[in-house]
Amino acid sequence: MFSIIQAAGWPIWPLLACSIVALALIIERFIQLRPTKILPPGLFDEALAVSRDKLPSREVIDHMADTSPLGKVLASGFQTLQEHPKCSESALQGAMEAAGRRVEAALQKNLNALATIASVAPLLGLLGTVIGMIDIFGSQGAESGSNPVLLAQGISMALYNTAFGLMVAIPSLMFWRYFRGQVDAAVLALEADAERLLRHLNHLRK
Repeated sequence: MFSIIQAAGWPIWPLLACSIVALALIIERFIQLRPTKILPPGLFDEALAVSRDKLPSREVIDHMADTSPLGKVLASGFQTLQEHPKCSESALQGAMEAAGRRVEAALQKNLNALATIASVAPLLGLLGTVIGMIDIFGSQGAESGSNPVLLAQGISMALYNTAFGLMVAIPSLMFWRYFRGQVDAAVLALEADAERLLRHLNHLRK
């Protein structure tokens, strides 16, 4: 492995840094975007149960907000109605939508960085390729003549950087698209539960 890094030259170091960062982001998103972490099973039913006849206490609402992204959205509805009992349905809906947007932004955390790595890695590989080609032509000067060793080194630098750039970019792009799908699915589920809770809260006020 170290011999490959030596053959690729200094342009491979930024690619190695990108690969480490991409791996850390992928692991972090795998942990944070687990469906059970975003939408804990039974949480919505518990929210309905504790508010069957009246709004839950402040402690219960705060605890719900700390449990998960779904809990934050549900708690926003309870908090709004608790602080403003006579608020309109549109105001209540707006408060829950605002909480949903904040949750969505949190779910998308680090995805832009992963997408950037997927876009930049091939360019860094291309940079290494260009530098390798420059070394090839530079080694074939009129004074030095044709030098097979320098020619081979330049070709190795070019090919290694191209290959490594693609090796970093392809998994990064694949995981970025996978995580985007996870976020979209979670947001749809959050919206569905928020609408159900909104209907329940409106019925509770009557």
